[in-house]
Amino acid sequence: MTLEDMQNETMRALGTAVLQITIDLGEFSVLVPRTRIAEVLETLRDDPALGMNQLMDVCGADYPERPERFEVVYNLLSLVNNTRMRVKIQTDERTPVPTVISVFKSAGWFEREAWDMFGILFSDHPDLRRILTDYGFEGHPLRRDFPLTGYVEVRYDPEQKRVVSEPVKLPQEYRNFDFMSPWEGMTNVQLQGEEEGPEGKE
Repeated sequence: MTLEDMQNETMRALGTAVLQITIDLGEFSVLVPRTRIAEVLETLRDDPALGMNQLMDVCGADYPERPERFEVVYNLLSLVNNTRMRVKIQTDERTPVPTVISVFKSAGWFEREAWDMFGILFSDHPDLRRILTDYGFEGHPLRRDFPLTGYVEVRYDPEQKRVVSEPVKLPQEYRNFDFMSPWEGMTNVQLQGEEEGPEGKE
């Protein structure tokens, strides 16, 4: 199935649920309404022409400048057609996305990961807990506004003989990086032999 065939079949199968279709660098993406995501995935799974019967991954992307800053991306695979499709929806920090566990049971773990890393809410999820970060972790590490150093550091305290959590403290000198190469600071340097001219010694 070519990408053009997939576009035609997707338009036929989803109809008004298609907000935008993008074909870029050989990859097929379709943007759909957030409220219809379960219906869309079920249609793509059960449609005989498309047959997107595997949910490979659910991931997120953060665009803080947008009103709906998060994109939730569902990566689908058709084993019959050997084709892949990326289904996208958009949401914000407070608006939950309907869970798709009823369509693909594997979505349960993927949705927990998206919640843990981005803070994307999923309504009707039976067990929406953190899955990758530690107990008591604050924030969501893959958001663009999350600091690279985090807020808390964990270390073993030999005096207390236990693991303790403390706010991250960085000495000021570690924050001021000098990115200039020593070679970039050199100007008007005459290398050995250059004074003899381009043809060398006469």
